[in-house]
Amino acid sequence: MSLFRRREPLHIRLAREGGIALGGEEPVRPAWDTTGIHGLHRVSEWDVVTTVDAPDVTGDRAVFVALSKEELVVEEGPDELEQLATAVERTLAPPYRAEAVRRDTGLWAVGARKIELVQLPGVSGQELELAMHGDERTLLVDGEREFGSIPALERAEHVTRARRISGDTWEVEVARL
Repeated sequence: MSLFRRREPLHIRLAREGGIALGGEEPVRPAWDTTGIHGLHRVSEWDVVTTVDAPDVTGDRAVFVALSKEELVVEEGPDELEQLATAVERTLAPPYRAEAVRRDTGLWAVGARKIELVQLPGVSGQELELAMHGDERTLLVDGEREFGSIPALERAEHVTRARRISGDTWEVEVARL
């Protein structure tokens, strides 16, 4: 008999420790799994998730922003996405950002989340980041540091990121420092 022989096969020990039943036996919950939910709550990525039967929509993927009920900005995919937007708008009013993926011949899965929009006339670039901490302001335009500030994006002790959607319309995300 070898000194290094295991008393039970590794897969059986791992299944037992993980609370998985093998061969009809009742699973035993490990001690770390009996006290309830642990860890941080994961922030939901979507406000709305729905499926839509839209066989006329071409392609396999779409990304779009609804600025209003009448105005969609398509970032990726076919131009005709009104069927997908209508399904989202049964639950979520514009403005919102949505991603859609074809699941079957005519079936699409669509996820959408509410967004904040701001009008920034005369601002250059495609992406902005403004960080404010005390009296300090750091402005990045397309990743390059710029002097000055954009008053519409200023929020004390926050980082504000903006991405151009169309013309002077920007999508804004704010995070506390």
